[in-house]
Amino acid sequence: MHSGGTMRATTHLTAGLGLLMVGLAVTACGHTAGEDGTAAPTSGVASPSVPSGTSSESPKPTECRTGSLTWTLVLLPTKSSSRRDALLTAVNNGPKPCVFAGYPGLSVHNGKANSIEGVGHGHPKPVTLRKGTGVTVDLQYTPRSAKGAGDYCVKEGEALVSAPHNPDRERTNVPVVDTHHAAAEIDACGDSISLSLPHHTTAPATTTR
Repeated sequence: MHSGGTMRATTHLTAGLGLLMVGLAVTACGHTAGEDGTAAPTSGVASPSVPSGTSSESPKPTECRTGSLTWTLVLLPTKSSSRRDALLTAVNNGPKPCVFAGYPGLSVHNGKANSIEGVGHGHPKPVTLRKGTGVTVDLQYTPRSAKGAGDYCVKEGEALVSAPHNPDRERTNVPVVDTHHAAAEIDACGDSISLSLPHHTTAPATTTR
């Protein structure tokens, strides 16, 4: 009798210890040790989150638009009988920086008849323009008086221009002036007007639109 009672007592004790260990395991799974060594509850506590839209990086500038640029087209003095040179300058007149990424659109035409387009050579790097800064593109073309110029020519006192990748319908008329700000004309012959790689400039050659 005594041995049976002892076995039953041992069995109950073992079962009780098993339940105690399970309870401790469940408690440990739901808590982590705090800094003072006490258990700290973790279930139901949200982890810290970083608010969206609070990045320290500044937003990237958008591409320049034709209407936010102040354009200048200056005809340079003649240095060669076989070519003429001009400078097309675009200055950011908007409140925010913009990126001038490519060649500007350029067209010189006689009304709705003949026209000669500007054609770039090479792959320009994007130029970021802060307010008041701009880019300049060198223009070269064959004048009507040049030997072998041909008979496909245009003569005009203004040109249609646009920012890179802007639609043709956004092109704006820019008057041609000389280095003294007097009205001038581009008298060009051939298939196209050559455009150099756009390069950064801090101020326009003259102020006109």
